[in-house]
Amino acid sequence: MTDTDGTDPYAIREELPAPETFARLREAAGMTSRSLEGIERGLPNSLYGVVAVHEPTGEVVGMGRIVGDDGTVYQLSDMAVHPDHQGRGVGTRIMEHLEGYVEETAPPNAYVNLMADVDGFYERFGYEETRPASKGMYRRTE
Repeated sequence: MTDTDGTDPYAIREELPAPETFARLREAAGMTSRSLEGIERGLPNSLYGVVAVHEPTGEVVGMGRIVGDDGTVYQLSDMAVHPDHQGRGVGTRIMEHLEGYVEETAPPNAYVNLMADVDGFYERFGYEETRPASKGMYRRTE
């Protein structure tokens, strides 16, 4: 599915980015890098993903995906928009597609989570902090 109205230079496509594009967008957006091996292994295990394409150039300038078990847990992950294309509603459109997938497929009481790296964006979609009831934690492999 492609989402564009003919005047908007951005199309949202239901697909995953190529591993190199995934790495490039994460870096451009100031996100922690991932190994190419990890990206190549992980991307095919996504439940759903979208990319934002700048149609005049054909360049993938944004992405987002959902990982999880497709029943009880859904995690929105790897939301990134290249800085040159931020502030134009691209991230909002990516989120609308990710949220649409969850609304269409998740059974009642599924847990949908994300790690927010910006304030005020995800709250518009109904997300709220977990503290003090719980806290997010992580560790990295070496």
